[in-house]
Amino acid sequence: MARQIAPSRSFHPLLTSRHYPPTSPAPPPRPILLPKALSRATAAAPRLPRRGRRDVVAASAPASSSPKTEAVTGAWGKVSAVLFDMDGVLCNSEEPSRRAAVSVFAEMGVDVTVEDFIPFGGTGEANFLGGVARLKGVKDFNTENAKKRFFEIYLNKYAKPNSGIGFPGALELIMECKNAGLKIAVASSADRIKVDANLSAAGLPVSLFDAIVSADAFENLKPAPDIFLAASKNLGVGTDECIVIEDALAGVQAAKAAKMRCIAVTTTLEEDELQQANPVFVRKDIGDISINDILYGGSNAYHIGADECTENTENSSSVGNATPGTLSGAANAEFVENTNSPSLKDQGFLGSRRDILRYGSLGISFSCLFFTIRNWKAMQFASPKGLLNFFTGGNSSIFATNEGESLSSRVQQIKKYLADFETGVSATYVPEFPRKLDWLNTAPLQFGRDLKGRVVVLDFWTYCCINCMHILPDLEFLEKKYKDKPFTVVGVHSAKFDNEKDLEAIRSAVLRYNVTHPVVNDGDMYLWRELGVNSWPTFVVTGPNGKVLAQISGEGHRKDLDEVVGAALEFYDERKLLQNNSLPLALEKDRDSRLTNSPLKFPGKLAIDVQNNRLFISDSNHNRIVVTNLEGEFICQVGSSEGLLDGQFDTVSFNRPQGLAYNSKKNILYVADTENHALREIDFVNETVRTLAGNGTKGSDYKGGGHGANQVLNSPWDVCYAPSEETVYIAMAGQHQIWKHNIRDGVTEVFSGNGYEKNQNGSSSTNTSFAQPSGISLDHELQELFVADSESSSIRAVNLKSGGSRWLAGGDPTFPDNLFRFGDHDGTGSDVLLQHPLGVVYASDKQIYVADSYNHKIKRLDPVTKKVTTVAGTGRAGYKDGPALSAQLSEPAGLVEVGEGRFLVADTNNSAIRYIVLNEGGADVRTLDLTGVQTPSPKPKALRRLRRRLSADTNVINVDGGSSMEGYLSLAISVPDGYHFSKEARSKFDVETEPANAIEIEPANGSLDSDGLASLKFKRTSSSSSMGRINCKVYYCKEDEVCLYQSVAFDVKFQEEVPSQAQITLAYTVVPRDNSGSSQLIAAGKNLKV
Repeated sequence: MARQIAPSRSFHPLLTSRHYPPTSPAPPPRPILLPKALSRATAAAPRLPRRGRRDVVAASAPASSSPKTEAVTGAWGKVSAVLFDMDGVLCNSEEPSRRAAVSVFAEMGVDVTVEDFIPFGGTGEANFLGGVARLKGVKDFNTENAKKRFFEIYLNKYAKPNSGIGFPGALELIMECKNAGLKIAVASSADRIKVDANLSAAGLPVSLFDAIVSADAFENLKPAPDIFLAASKNLGVGTDECIVIEDALAGVQAAKAAKMRCIAVTTTLEEDELQQANPVFVRKDIGDISINDILYGGSNAYHIGADECTENTENSSSVGNATPGTLSGAANAEFVENTNSPSLKDQGFLGSRRDILRYGSLGISFSCLFFTIRNWKAMQFASPKGLLNFFTGGNSSIFATNEGESLSSRVQQIKKYLADFETGVSATYVPEFPRKLDWLNTAPLQFGRDLKGRVVVLDFWTYCCINCMHILPDLEFLEKKYKDKPFTVVGVHSAKFDNEKDLEAIRSAVLRYNVTHPVVNDGDMYLWRELGVNSWPTFVVTGPNGKVLAQISGEGHRKDLDEVVGAALEFYDERKLLQNNSLPLALEKDRDSRLTNSPLKFPGKLAIDVQNNRLFISDSNHNRIVVTNLEGEFICQVGSSEGLLDGQFDTVSFNRPQGLAYNSKKNILYVADTENHALREIDFVNETVRTLAGNGTKGSDYKGGGHGANQVLNSPWDVCYAPSEETVYIAMAGQHQIWKHNIRDGVTEVFSGNGYEKNQNGSSSTNTSFAQPSGISLDHELQELFVADSESSSIRAVNLKSGGSRWLAGGDPTFPDNLFRFGDHDGTGSDVLLQHPLGVVYASDKQIYVADSYNHKIKRLDPVTKKVTTVAGTGRAGYKDGPALSAQLSEPAGLVEVGEGRFLVADTNNSAIRYIVLNEGGADVRTLDLTGVQTPSPKPKALRRLRRRLSADTNVINVDGGSSMEGYLSLAISVPDGYHFSKEARSKFDVETEPANAIEIEPANGSLDSDGLASLKFKRTSSSSSMGRINCKVYYCKEDEVCLYQSVAFDVKFQEEVPSQAQITLAYTVVPRDNSGSSQLIAAGKNLKV
């Protein structure tokens, strides 16, 4: 929702309350101008957090009197050493370890998931692998061979040197411990080969540690205390002076058994699970542990009084910019004690206060500088007038006490205001459009020439914004209502993203959203700043003399705008100030060749059925779903008109459908029917469509829990299906949440996100926030959803158990309110910049492929190392096939994996389907030829039965019907050994005849029995030749695999009459498809990867 801002005092505020249900949290305004921290700058400047570390208040604990002090005493007790576990503490290696283990068992033919290994974490590789083997009942399991193969996979794939698996903050904490004079050790249940590989991969030199203790020399591993006791002995430190940092339950138990204090981190297990072993306290990860936690016990720290403080020592060394190459020396470096610093006791309170003021002011200044640099793009949208409007937004509305009044009464009230307004001396005039600006749908307009004598609504919008899409029906309503009046809507496109400043990109948006009013490209934000606008969408209403009458922001103001426009037209008409001159309109939709050169119109998303060789395309602006085979040959279409209508394929309607997800077991396709605000289901067995949730109206329910049409939705943009849960997950872009629909009970409800538009990751669904999630994909192994969070330009991962999320790449991981960190930069983690990604797919190579839409690229993201690389595209919009890095796309919005290393892409602004084949020499981009796909044609006024065109995948069997006048047709369909007819999707038949009245065949439709048999009776009513067609759809399955289908048509041709009865058998044996060679696309890059 846009920020609702009152105009400056020279404007009249037309602000009404938002309409949120009392049980739903009302999300805050859209963070457009400034993040919240800056808007409260007068109260407190933003803090400057150190990357990956918790801030430590220096005054809460004394510094050691010497850099080599071995212990700190107090209520917390003496501390002399820190023992770090490796996996899950120093290294983010638990997840890749589980993946490598899954691969080991897969090679043995044993089906396991990453979740199976979690209970055995931290117990050593032998127990890690052997425990799951026992759980799965694996016979003759050879632990040593399994360990050997595990290390081969892990080291080759996940633990390459300096691959970035170290947790942020690990290096800093190690150095702080060493500078405090503490001894440090690695104490891990992993074998030494893995310890060394992980430390190298994390960029942590072995020389940093005073001791490394691994599992090789021990029989009893964690939860036995042996490893920790050995580490204590090697360091020469008593167990009561050791602090252990652990992530696994077995590790915490081992520390307790060794009588050591343990700090636990929640990188592997939730806090409530760790608390079973009673750690002294729990932190999120190592980056959240401070030296203060170790020395003084964190929030339970022992604080000495000022009279006990005799000396203040500062450590001037810094590891913030240290590199692995310099760490070996840095690890042993001494720091210089500042012995000349006077104590607080000697200097007294005055000196202490002066230092606090001096350093506090300096800290605030640096914090503000850091915040400004980090949010620089957001700052560019600020203006003095915008700030004034922002901070003076508390003016009361003239409508605040007039609820329930009639329209005529409110119009009269506004007219009275306008009379007072016109006699006043203070008024703001709208600035003239700069002549250099580009226009769409019209020749250039000027207020002093073309718009003089007209009431004008300026709509400040940017086409990425879901809220700006939501108000388009309101503007269309006004345009139709006042089409014969001197009234005009002008869209002032004020781009957020760099790509949106491009005129061709705006032209595509005008065509995609069917905008027919004039649009000006104000890429430099001139009018935005002059009028003090600070959010999208914002409406500025001007009178026929160019005076600004009102300004209002956000969604849901159709009624307010209607009243103001209607009153203004009446008021100024009475004063003879209106002029209804024609405007030089020239609509883009009437002159763009792209709309006639392609059978598709801005396709949004894709899905596939590999087993049945089918591709599903959401042909969004044609309001239909197109089905082809994987070579692009037309099979059928579902829907062809705008609306929300269930029923048969040829009568149903959609409204800008986007996301698709296929249920192979039931032969059902789920559709995010975006502008119908609905979830739809396409049943290919019965050739019907029904609505699962939503009713065509935009909702504002942030919790859900309803059934069917009773549960409203808000711009669902993408869907994915989890077969094990029978759940459809929904990226609800309109209200910044992830929802889920339960197939079993029909309940639709929120799954993750509190509805606030932020880039905020949290441990649960209620403290997680999204910013217009537009792409979603499922990782079955890790039980995560990967989300393309478009407005934050980031890729996120959502835990299917907790609903919490974690950050992967792009966006601003530091300031959740900053939705302006975007660009085009490959790299790792926080170095990565994306620009409004709309599509994401988790592929068979365990990589995430991203449609980086506004960069016109396809990128690959490694979820383990968080490294991002460009796969296809140049960064410039265009239409060019060829080598992937020189090929061009234009705002690709959806992609799907067809086979290993092969992808299909919905190239939205090119209205085309592209395919990418990854191979050893690089990658290639080609265009999929769509054969037989036609643009939708208007429905005839009088429907008549036509002979059905057969789809490309139908096998036609010609049968000689002879010359008998009546008889029986016996259908006999068989499947090969190892297959059976589907029990859930019944195989069906229907009948067509030609000429229509020449022959009767009964029944006209029906189902095959469990043996594939059916009997039909025919009777000819004419002695002339005729034909009966029996269309069969056969659904069959292989044991424990997804079901397949085959379309068969028997053309039974009857000759001239001979008086006799006939028994005609229609036999067919299904031949299962060989998908490895059935598609040129699939075969194009078989067994090849980059």
